[in-house]
Amino acid sequence: MRCAPVAPAMPAGTRQAVGRRFGLVLLGACVALLSACAQLPPTSATHAPNAIWSGRLSLQVQSDPPQSLTAGFELKGSPASGELVLNSPLGNTLLAARWSPVEAVLYSSGQARSFSPIDALIEQSTGAALPVAALFDWVGGKATSLNGWTADLQKQAEGRISARRSSPLPQTELRIVLDRPAP
Repeated sequence: MRCAPVAPAMPAGTRQAVGRRFGLVLLGACVALLSACAQLPPTSATHAPNAIWSGRLSLQVQSDPPQSLTAGFELKGSPASGELVLNSPLGNTLLAARWSPVEAVLYSSGQARSFSPIDALIEQSTGAALPVAALFDWVGGKATSLNGWTADLQKQAEGRISARRSSPLPQTELRIVLDRPAP
């Protein structure tokens, strides 16, 4: 009977260094995989520099069962044509959407799903019918009421916006904190 040769033992410091390198390689691979989950494909559209907003949002939907969403966001464009990306607190893309007057497309898990209009895509994805046209007005400082939604823009100059929908049900509350307060 032949025994397999025994590899010489590694010093403890070398084992730790190899373990750290393996961990860094594994972490890098995980980050690369996660970053490819739900990204928007390149667009030929250009957006005005002042038409880009980013920050954090919190959405509470009083449905049965209640639903909530907290995410980072980036909003580009206009109600007619734009992009919205929602990211988890860890930076993973939760929702990526692009819309035009023709259609709205949701990108998720390497697949694209079409909707018409953008409000239907948002409602399907978040559980609440957020009016995209009003959302652009709110981040721009205009207190538009639409589809049962009313906005409180008292702290908009500080980058804080809240909006509520009381009807139709379910009641919904949206809070936004912009990265850059209004000038």
